[in-house]
Amino acid sequence: MSESAPTPDKRAQMDRLIDIMAQLRNPDGGCDWDLAQNFASIAPYTIEEAYEVADAIERGDMNDLRDELGDLLLQVVFHSRMAQEAGNFEFSDVAQAISDKMEARHPHVFGDQSGSMGETRWENLKEAERTEKGETSAVDGVALALPALMRAQKLQKRAARTGFDWPDPRGSELKIHEEIDELKAVTCEIDQFEEAGDLLFAVVNFVRANGINAEEALRAANGKFERRFRGMEAIADSDFAGLSLDEKEALWQTVKSHEKSAD
Repeated sequence: MSESAPTPDKRAQMDRLIDIMAQLRNPDGGCDWDLAQNFASIAPYTIEEAYEVADAIERGDMNDLRDELGDLLLQVVFHSRMAQEAGNFEFSDVAQAISDKMEARHPHVFGDQSGSMGETRWENLKEAERTEKGETSAVDGVALALPALMRAQKLQKRAARTGFDWPDPRGSELKIHEEIDELKAVTCEIDQFEEAGDLLFAVVNFVRANGINAEEALRAANGKFERRFRGMEAIADSDFAGLSLDEKEALWQTVKSHEKSAD
């Protein structure tokens, strides 16, 4: 069963938001802060709001998700308004562009093709789009602003599609040991910085080779560490910072064993 079309009242809420942003950016009676912004100054807020959406999803808080999606939508409207003022495009053009793109990327739904949307088909369609844009490198279009782990994995996947990849995970595993040795061997701060990056890149490659999303895996590890560390602090008999390392390790093992027994 398909969803019914939005009612006029619901459509009016989108127009209301667009009008609010227009008034905020109006030099005659608008908001000084909003008027002072530009694409570059707003971009960090856009990224932050996207992460807050992801956080609400991870916590399963639907009320918060609604609010955070609104904050993210506001960012789209904000950028669109600034572009409209510069004579580039407006919100309706943004909506049209993504609608056109989604229809083109789903010919089995909106066109006359059959089948389903697997990863290979999706990537082939995106590659065709990049070719139409004049992009020539396999790594064109991998956004610079992506989180470093996510961008590393995307770069590696793009390279792998050209055949530039280890034939099995063993190659990437050996590369990790090689990078560790190289990091240990250098003493210059600049060289240490470079080798540390190479080591992290190699770890992402090994994780990717094992079919694991590095960004999601590290996010889960961060959550586990934070949960266990808070557990250690909660059961400490005295000031946690004043405990010896052995005492802290004992607390860590206690929290860890409690988690396992609860599973």
